[in-house]
Amino acid sequence: MTTTTTTPSAPTRARPYRGTKVRRQRVRAAWTFLTPMLVALALVAGWPLLRTFYFSLTDGTLSALGDASFIGLENYLVYDDGAWYGLLTDPLWWRSVWNTLFFAVVSVSLEVVFGVIVALILNAEFRGRMLVRAAVLIPWAIPTIVSAKMWAWMLNDQFGIINHLLMALGIIDAPIAWTASATYSMWAVIMVDVWKTIPFVALLALAALQMLPKDCYEAAEVDGIHPLRVFFKVTLPLITPALMVAVIFRLLDALRVFDVIYVLTSNASSTMTMSIYARQQLVEFQDVGYGSAASTLLFLIIALATVAYLYLGRNRLQLGGE
Repeated sequence: MTTTTTTPSAPTRARPYRGTKVRRQRVRAAWTFLTPMLVALALVAGWPLLRTFYFSLTDGTLSALGDASFIGLENYLVYDDGAWYGLLTDPLWWRSVWNTLFFAVVSVSLEVVFGVIVALILNAEFRGRMLVRAAVLIPWAIPTIVSAKMWAWMLNDQFGIINHLLMALGIIDAPIAWTASATYSMWAVIMVDVWKTIPFVALLALAALQMLPKDCYEAAEVDGIHPLRVFFKVTLPLITPALMVAVIFRLLDALRVFDVIYVLTSNASSTMTMSIYARQQLVEFQDVGYGSAASTLLFLIIALATVAYLYLGRNRLQLGGE
């Protein structure tokens, strides 16, 4: 009796060119849609940015921009006659950097905290919820210049309603120059900015809250878990991606803030930001080279802060998912 030995056939391999071809088509389609946007971005943002960097290497002035001469990095830092000069040695510049970072960190932190609180309130079921949601968006809808000017009148030390109310309540004894005092001006600016931008954070947080699964909350309610613990263990981790989007947008706005601070306090050193400093050098002092150097450093600081935040946020999300 003979036995027949069967050799197992080799596994059939899928043809790789199909997947590669589809992938190539998808990449081509992606670049086809992205190319017009990238070209427009290069023209609108890239060219002015390169031109600003070029002017930062010159001694150009606003009145004679065509006669600018190349001076290298002297606007940033130069050693001459036994002393250092340039933007990096200017105490007012470093004061504006500190003011900008302080304003960004404090205002964005307060906006996130109060924005989440407002979102939790708006997510609850109560009569007139739609009307309250519409009313909450009013500060965000008002143009920044208009809201800043409105608050400038309200914070006026002579006829502002804020001082009138505080004195009527017995909190203060005499009117306070909120926007002129070196002690209170920064906090006044932060208050105005937080008041205006809380609706933006609340809107994104509310959208994330409405997409959360109800099963987790029903199970937590059955188990008798405290609502605060549910918030920190369930709600907050689930809405963190939406909050990261809100924070990155608000961080970019806060680092380049100009309008609200300039309307409220103008060029005061106690609230001067990097944008106001660059504007002062460019417009008031007409020093295009020095002002362009400040604008270039402003761009670099914003870029580094954004990259660092995205990197740390991505690592945090990856660790949270493990």
